[in-house]
Amino acid sequence: MKLESFQNNKAGDCLICRFSKSTKLVIMTLVVALLSVLVAAPWNNTPGSHIAWDNAAKDAGTTTVAVETNESGNDYIKWVDFSVSYLAMQKALNIDIESHKNGQPVSWIELLAYLGAKYGGNFSKYKSNDMDALVAKLQSQSMDELTKGMKNYSYYFQAYTAVLGGMVGTYKINGEEKYGLMGFSPIAKFYPYSDSDDFGNRRTYGFTRKHLGHDMIAATGTPVIAVESGIVEALGWNQYGGWRIGIRSLDQHRYYYYAHLRQNRPYAEGLTVGSKVTAGDVIGYVGHTGYSTTENVNNIRLSHLHFGLELIFNESQKECNNEIWVDVYPLVKLLRKNQMEVVRDNATKEYHSKNKIEIVSYSAKPIPPVQPAQVKKN
Repeated sequence: MKLESFQNNKAGDCLICRFSKSTKLVIMTLVVALLSVLVAAPWNNTPGSHIAWDNAAKDAGTTTVAVETNESGNDYIKWVDFSVSYLAMQKALNIDIESHKNGQPVSWIELLAYLGAKYGGNFSKYKSNDMDALVAKLQSQSMDELTKGMKNYSYYFQAYTAVLGGMVGTYKINGEEKYGLMGFSPIAKFYPYSDSDDFGNRRTYGFTRKHLGHDMIAATGTPVIAVESGIVEALGWNQYGGWRIGIRSLDQHRYYYYAHLRQNRPYAEGLTVGSKVTAGDVIGYVGHTGYSTTENVNNIRLSHLHFGLELIFNESQKECNNEIWVDVYPLVKLLRKNQMEVVRDNATKEYHSKNKIEIVSYSAKPIPPVQPAQVKKN
C-alpha cells in the first residue's frame, strides 16, 4: 500500500483513519523509518550476493566499503568515494619520489591506503603527523606487517590504486629517464584556467542529476592534454557532453572523459577510436558544445573542459546505473604541477606536445584485472 492511501481513505475505512492528524503523522514517520532499515539491512551474505560493510554512519563523513561477488565467485569493488585530500596526496607523492632517490622506495598509494583505512575513508581527519608516524614505522616494519589484520586496508589499496595507478613511475622525457609524477594536467601549460570543487552539483538539462565531473573554465581553443596513456574508446557527439573523447587506461581500470570540446574542430588531427595516446599528448581543444540532440551546437554558456574519471573493476560497470565516477578536484590540483608545454604548427594550425614522453614503467603494484561482464543466462 502506498503511504498516500492513509490520507486518501475516508474516515472509518481503516483503523488508522480513526486517529488524529498528529498521531497519523507519527505513525507514518515510524513506518518510513522501519522501511528504510529493512531495505538497508544486509540480509543475505551468501556467495553471489552483495556484501557491504559500513565503517560508520555517512553523517560521520566515513565511507561505505562495498564489494560484490559475481557468479564465478570473484569479488570486485562496487563503490568508491575518493576523498583523499590534495595535501595528503602531495605529501605522499613527495615521500615516494624522495624514497626512490634513496634506494628505499615507499609507495605513495600504500601510504594513502593505510591512512584511508585508519580514517574510514574520511580525509577530513588527515594530519600530516599521521603520515610522518607511518613513515617512521616503515623504517623497521614492512607495510604487509603493519597492515596485517587491518580492517579494509585491502579495499582502500585497490580503490586508490584504481584512481592513482597511472600517475607515478619511470618515464623518459626527450630520452632522459626520470622517476616521478607522469600524469599530466588536462590543460596545457601557460593556458590559464579556473576551477572549483563542483563534483555533485545539480544539473538539469534532460533530467535532474548530479554533476559527475570537474569543470575547468578556459578559453575556447585551449589545447586539451591526455592525462594518462591509453586507448581511445569513444569519440563523437553526445547530446550532454557535445564533442567528447573517452580514453581507457592501459590497465583498463580508468576511463577518462573529456567533454564540451570546440565546435567544428574539436579533436587533434588523426585521432580516432582505437588510437593509442601517450600521457602528455594533445588530444583536443576546449569549447562549449553540447546540450543538444543536434551535432556541433554551442549550447553551453561558458567555454570549459568537463573532465571526468570513471573507475571500472568489472566490465559491467562501464555503462550501467551504478557507474563509479570520482571527485577529481584534488587530483587535478596535484596534476597542475605537471603541465605539458605545446607548440603550434602554423601550416596545419594544430598544436603538439613540445616534449616527447615515453612511459617505461608504473610504480603502482598491480591489482586484480578488470573482470569480464557476466552474460545473463535465460
